[in-house]
Amino acid sequence: MLRPRRQSRLRPRPADPVMNDALQQTPGTVYLVGAGPGDPGLLTLRARDCLLQADAVVYDALVNADLLTLYAPSAEHVYAGKRSGRHVLPQADIQTLLLELSGRCRHIVRLKGGDPLVFGRGGEEAAFLRAHGIPYEIVPGVTAGVGASAAAGIPITHRGIARGVTFLTGHREADGTLSLGLDDVPKRGTLVFYMGVGSLPALIELVLASGRAPETPAAVIESGTCPGQRVLASTVGEIVALASQSQVHPPALLVVGDVVALREHLL
Repeated sequence: MLRPRRQSRLRPRPADPVMNDALQQTPGTVYLVGAGPGDPGLLTLRARDCLLQADAVVYDALVNADLLTLYAPSAEHVYAGKRSGRHVLPQADIQTLLLELSGRCRHIVRLKGGDPLVFGRGGEEAAFLRAHGIPYEIVPGVTAGVGASAAAGIPITHRGIARGVTFLTGHREADGTLSLGLDDVPKRGTLVFYMGVGSLPALIELVLASGRAPETPAAVIESGTCPGQRVLASTVGEIVALASQSQVHPPALLVVGDVVALREHLL
């Protein structure tokens, strides 16, 4: 149900209460919006327009709060963040909330950090909305693997060095295991791990077991694109000790590959 891109033009809200009541007989539209990696300047124009017309915004932990005050100050704000297993609202409750809001609001924005379809459960929410007959639109955003890497001076692909990039999640399964399938990933490609701070030692063990050399460049990017951004550049063999010594905290990305070494030439 991904709709063709429309012009970024705000639609006026009806002022007549009778007209409003008539319109509310049909469910409101839910916009699954990517807020980008953190810097408000990386918000897309379409995402901005969705926020400007929002009656309600359901937002995640990685969303920059400045976006709400800048573009949706009068909307109803509902925090639904998830951090390191601490969920304010379980996923099922978030989806039920979107259903409830669509019954009383015309424009509901589900605001997610990065891109809604990259480790953002946007696909699950879209499937739920479609199953319940709720109109929706997916609004792409700049995912952290692209935005934060660029802000750190790391080109995740580069001619002659890395012909591809693989995005992976460092989040453990419900049983506590990590299953990445790195044996099927080209050795010359770049690896970008989301949500990997808590599992960093285990991730590096899997990277080494897949055939990457300890000397392979690696970097941890903390709070990418934000004022507090930190970049710890090292090697696969030393990045765990460096991250521990530097007390890295989420949100942070792990980037592995020869492209990391280009950072010193680009910054």
